[in-house]
Amino acid sequence: MPLEDDFCDIVKKARMGQGLSVGDLAQKAGIAAGDITALERNGRLPTKAEVQALAAALQLRAGPLMQVVDGWLPASVPDTIEGLDTVHGSVGGYAVKGYVLHDSGEALFIDTAYNAEAMLEVLDQKQLTLVGVCLTHGHADHADGLDVILQHHRAPVYLGKADLSLLGWRPPRELLANTDDGLMVAVGRLKVRCLATPGHTPGGICYRVEQGHHEICFVGDTLFAGSIGRANPFSLYPVHLDSVRHRVVTLPKDTILFPGHGPATTVAEELEHNPFVGEPDGIAGEA
Repeated sequence: MPLEDDFCDIVKKARMGQGLSVGDLAQKAGIAAGDITALERNGRLPTKAEVQALAAALQLRAGPLMQVVDGWLPASVPDTIEGLDTVHGSVGGYAVKGYVLHDSGEALFIDTAYNAEAMLEVLDQKQLTLVGVCLTHGHADHADGLDVILQHHRAPVYLGKADLSLLGWRPPRELLANTDDGLMVAVGRLKVRCLATPGHTPGGICYRVEQGHHEICFVGDTLFAGSIGRANPFSLYPVHLDSVRHRVVTLPKDTILFPGHGPATTVAEELEHNPFVGEPDGIAGEA
């Protein structure tokens, strides 16, 4: 599976998150505005010198940014592991993923995959009881279909309070569950901890599985392999970086990170290869 973000996406997210116009970035990086526009439109590949200059101007790590240009992919991580089913959906051709976490006959939905029917089909096939719907955030590609799910299974919905206004359909008040940071949600013998990770949205939440067969964290659009989601609004960009750097990649290095788009990755991979993680650096082999 290809990365969710190319070089062009990473540069544009970092620029807009910092409130820079193309002209502003051109001046900071010493690159012509027309060249930056071409790079952001994926019109051509950047040179190493351009990667270095843009990384410095945008406070990104140049080495990992160059690795993305060179086609880096995270080491193979299984899309589905014991006790976890991945459900694929599409919004006008744009791929999105949801997950069904299950143990001892109980299940949690992590997002809806914009494909409620397929999520429900997993329950039927495995004869599982739905005990909750955990939404990483309120955007439609992750939350639409919630009404269909609740028509079949009246289960609590976990969503950051600040994201309620993003929902196209709001569940009954009595089904909106507490999502305080650190809250534990049980599914069978597993415990799932809510980690507040605002930035992509004001009320973003990641869900860390404890006591399972693997270290797992569902990160929604907080982090992608080699990138992050877009801060919405852009003023949340510093908060978003803080969530990624101090909440997500501080988890144990072997933690598998399951995002809402693109391939799964691990904390170790992101510490080494994500341009947004850690202090800016140089490109190996260059002065």
